[in-house]
Amino acid sequence: MTPGTYTFQLNVPVFQQDSGKSIKLPVDAVVMPRMARVGDFPLLIEAKSAGDFTNVNKRRKEEATKVKQLRANYGESVRFVLFLCGYFDSGYLGYEAAEGIDWVWEHRIDDFREFGL
Repeated sequence: MTPGTYTFQLNVPVFQQDSGKSIKLPVDAVVMPRMARVGDFPLLIEAKSAGDFTNVNKRRKEEATKVKQLRANYGESVRFVLFLCGYFDSGYLGYEAAEGIDWVWEHRIDDFREFGL
């Protein structure tokens, strides 16, 4: 991607070692920072919203699985960030942090500047 560009709903191809098959992982938003250099990987953003704490804890492994597959294919430097709106408790946030996943709250959208945006 060219620096300063973005897209929504991008299917990122990954090869699954265990099944020997290629699949496409959907990513909500992909942004190439303006200051990116040739060969840099864009920032992958997964948007999540929750009306209560119950559903998020049922689904917290999905993001961890997705980031593991992305890093297995594209390297440990893959930057995957959650964009959160709603109710996410410390159990959910701790689980994601333990997997190396960071997040930005919808009411603190300026925090995306820390990712070069």
